[in-house]
Amino acid sequence: MPNHLYDSLFAPHAQKDSAFMHLPSGDVLSYAEFMNLAARVANVLVGLGLEVGDRLAVQVEKSEFALALYAACVQSGIVYLPLNTAYTAQELEYFVQNSGAKVLVCDASKADDLTPLSAKLGIKLTTLDPSGTSQLQKAAMNASEYFNPVERGPDDLAAILYTSGTTGRSKGAMISHNNLLSNARSLCAAWRFDERDVLLHALPVFHTHGLFVATNIMLLAGGAMIFLPKFDLDAIFAHLPRATSMMGVPTFYTRLLSDARLTKEACAHIRLFVSGSAPLLNETHVQFQERAGHAILERYGMTETNMNTSNPYDGERRPGTVGFPLADVELKITDPQTGHPVGDGEIGQIEVRGANVFQGYWKMPEKTREELREDGFFITGDLARRDKDGYIHIVGRNKDLIISGGYNIYPKEIETLLDEQEGVEESAVVGLLHPDFGETPVAFLVSKSGAQINQSEIEKVIADHLARFKHPKRLIVLEELPRNTMGKVQKNLLREQYNKLFSKA
Repeated sequence: MPNHLYDSLFAPHAQKDSAFMHLPSGDVLSYAEFMNLAARVANVLVGLGLEVGDRLAVQVEKSEFALALYAACVQSGIVYLPLNTAYTAQELEYFVQNSGAKVLVCDASKADDLTPLSAKLGIKLTTLDPSGTSQLQKAAMNASEYFNPVERGPDDLAAILYTSGTTGRSKGAMISHNNLLSNARSLCAAWRFDERDVLLHALPVFHTHGLFVATNIMLLAGGAMIFLPKFDLDAIFAHLPRATSMMGVPTFYTRLLSDARLTKEACAHIRLFVSGSAPLLNETHVQFQERAGHAILERYGMTETNMNTSNPYDGERRPGTVGFPLADVELKITDPQTGHPVGDGEIGQIEVRGANVFQGYWKMPEKTREELREDGFFITGDLARRDKDGYIHIVGRNKDLIISGGYNIYPKEIETLLDEQEGVEESAVVGLLHPDFGETPVAFLVSKSGAQINQSEIEKVIADHLARFKHPKRLIVLEELPRNTMGKVQKNLLREQYNKLFSKA
C-alpha cells in the first residue's frame, strides 16, 4: 500500500548497508539497521493501542531512538507530536490535552514528574532515553523487525507542531506528508545535497529545523549524519574534517567565532554552512566569511510552512537577507490592512503559498480562516521588503514573537505569569538584540502603588513555570510603561532605549 512520505524518505533505504548515523559513542548505524529499529518501534506503538490518525506526544532527549520514533509514526500512520525537552509538566499538559494524544513518551528521568499528568489525562506513559534501558527500548528489542507500512496519502497528517501567537493559546500546526516531502525535495535541489554528503547535525530534533529540514534532506539525499546530542565546540571541531555540511542557528556561528580553532583550514572539507531559525547579524556573516572562508547561507521558514526562501547556492549570499523564494513557493509582500501587494522597497507582511504550507490549525477553524486565505496564501505575520534585486529582507514581526537561539518565545505567556506576582501592577516583555542568541527576552515591570517587587522571588516562580529558554535575561523595574494616546504599550520605544543592553561594544 502506498505511504506518501515513507515511500520516498524511508523505503528506499531498507536494504542499504551504507552509514546513516555516526553516533557519539563512535558506533555507526547503517540505513538498514535504522529501518529495522524503526519497524520495531512501530510495532511497539501499535502494541500500546495507537491506531492510524492517533497522536503520539514525544518529549525525549536526542538519540537514534528518538529519530526512530518519527520514522515509526510515518510508517504506522500515527501523527507525531514533538515537544521541547525544556517544557515543564505544567506546559506539557496543554499540548497533550489539546492534541488528544493517547500516549506520551518521555525521558526516563522525567517519568516521576509526568506520572501525575498521565493519570490526570488518562493517557499511557512510556520512557525513552539514550541509555538503551528504557521501557520503549526494551520493548522494541523484543518486537518484530517487520512492519507493513499503512496507506497514507499526500494530504494525510504526519505531524502536529505547536506554535503560538502573542495572545491566546498555542496553536497546533497540522503538517501533512506532502508538506514535508515537497519541502525536502525543494531544499535538496536548492542546496545540492546527495549521497556523498555528511551533515554535522547538532540541532535538537523536536524542532522543524533539526527534524524536518536537516533529517528529511539527508534521508532524501541518502547521505550520512554525524548525530551529536547538542552543540559542543570541542565536538564540532573534532568532527568538522569528516563533514561536508552543517546546519545551525546564529548562536552556533557566534560561538564558533569565539574560538581560535575556527580557521579556513578547519573548514576546508565543508561545502555548505546553513543558518536559520533566527536572524543572523550582518557582523556575524562578515566575520565568519573572513575567518572560515565560507559565506553562510541564510534561509527563512516557520513552523507552519517549513522553508520558504533561501539565499542562492551559487551567486551572492547577501548578508541581512533571506534570499529568494524556493522554486515551488509563491511569496508576496502585502499591505497588512488591505492585503494588496506593495512595491519593491516597501515594507509589508509576507504571505506564502505552495505545497509546503500547512493544513491549518488543530481544532482552531476560526484561527485557520484568519491566517490561511481561501486562495491558499498563508499570512505569516512577518514584515519584510524586497530589494531591487529580488532579495527578501525580514525587518520585523507584526506579532511580538521573540526568537532566541532558534526558539520561539511569546511575550504574552511570560507577561501573564509576571502580572500575577505580588507587587506587580503590569509588565511588558520584549526581545532585545543579543550577540549570541540573536534576541533575548527582557521583562519590564511596574510596581503597584506603595509595593516593592521582589525580583528573586519572581525569578524562582519563572524557573518553576517556564522552560529555561523563556526566562527573561533581565527584570527591569520602571515607574511606568510608555504608551500611545490610545493607551497601548509602545514596545518599540522600549526596544529603542534598551537594545544595546547586551552589546559587546
